[in-house]
Amino acid sequence: MVSDVKRIVEQVSRERGIDRKVLIATLEEALRSAARKKFGIDVEIEVGYNDELGEIEVFQFKDVVEKVEKPDLQLSLGDALELDPESEMGDSLGVKIDIDSFGRIAAQSAKQVIIQKMKDAERDVVYEDFIDRKGEILNGIVQRIEKGNIIVNLGRTEGIVPVREQAQREYYRRGDRVRAYVLDVLRDTRGPQVVLSRSHPNFLVMLFKAEVPEISEGIVEIMGAAREPGIRAKIAVVSRDSDIDPVGACVGMKGSRVQGVVQELRGEKIDIIAWHADMAKFVCNALAPAEISRVVVDENNNSMEVIVPDEFLAVAIGKNGQNVRLASKLTGWRIDVKSEEKYSDALRTGYESLLALSGMEKEIADALYEAGCYSIEELSKATADELVQTKGIDAEKAEAFIEAAKETLQEGAKEAEPAEETDTSEPEEPSVGIEEGEGVEEGEGVEEAETSVDEEGEPSIEEA
Repeated sequence: MVSDVKRIVEQVSRERGIDRKVLIATLEEALRSAARKKFGIDVEIEVGYNDELGEIEVFQFKDVVEKVEKPDLQLSLGDALELDPESEMGDSLGVKIDIDSFGRIAAQSAKQVIIQKMKDAERDVVYEDFIDRKGEILNGIVQRIEKGNIIVNLGRTEGIVPVREQAQREYYRRGDRVRAYVLDVLRDTRGPQVVLSRSHPNFLVMLFKAEVPEISEGIVEIMGAAREPGIRAKIAVVSRDSDIDPVGACVGMKGSRVQGVVQELRGEKIDIIAWHADMAKFVCNALAPAEISRVVVDENNNSMEVIVPDEFLAVAIGKNGQNVRLASKLTGWRIDVKSEEKYSDALRTGYESLLALSGMEKEIADALYEAGCYSIEELSKATADELVQTKGIDAEKAEAFIEAAKETLQEGAKEAEPAEETDTSEPEEPSVGIEEGEGVEEGEGVEEAETSVDEEGEPSIEEA
């Protein structure tokens, strides 16, 4: 039996992918357990693998004494000299044990240890294999559907696509092939659990890396991606080579590259956006194909007010606010979209509120307006040091105007305060502000946003 140990170890190591040292350590532990089962826990046992003989050797150590009182622990000097002519009183001598003498119970114990350790070792190997593949795309076959979760056969283990990581409008049956992004790998008592996703933005990124050689080579870089899985997505790209058009590289000849990604995502529309270091221009690109008239930037609050011609309001907002919502996710900025008419009305109302302020003169209101202070709301947030830089305003007037603006706003708030009532409305989307046209669908014939805004007619950019 033991003569075949070396061959079995090498075969199992090759077939199961378990390290040879792990297998040998498992066998040693199993035989150590079997020896203690037979001889008791007080006996000193040593187990070692002899690579030359291909055997697991078990030694029982006994003390050399003059009179043997405990045969399992002691050895007479005469017996010791037969084993080792150089033995002396007080030595500890190792006696090799025949493994076949362990008996059925000890052998069964060893078998259980080996099986358990083999399972543990195999789980560890699978875990180490898949943890290194986190962030990659894997191919698998749908094994079954459990409570909406898709269980995928990945070969050595199973993966799971939770309901929350599935894209809309995608349906799978047993036996279907599926590609998914490795979101996480978790340790579990039943084995490693590979969590897969088809809705994560990085799934889109990895698909483009596979389809576009310029991305995998580092010439074109993906700067961000945003998705509403199964419906629409936006991806921002930039080129490190001035001769390479990043958008054109991702689209491919006659759209061949982007179509490969679209087909994998079951028809999800993809807008490829040219990234720009200037965030205002990047936001304009992200809102394409809508034309932008003006952008007011508020860096303190990480938000932008985007003004579009009235006829482009529906295009900029998108169906149910989808276009501006995705643009906000992609850029990381809060985007408030207003029509030119609405913006003009707001400016006019703000200018009139300045004129109505106590002690305000038309020349000073005009100067404030030209300096970027368009309403009493903005005036109330200003500091005296900022206002004294405006023509016709000294420190005393600055303090008076700020105080008057605050008082006017407080009075207006009290008058507009409604009677107490329970608010049952849903909280608003935190990243997108749409002033009007909520829910307006895109105009007919509007194409996917695959290019940046043209240089001609570039929108004006203002600081809030």
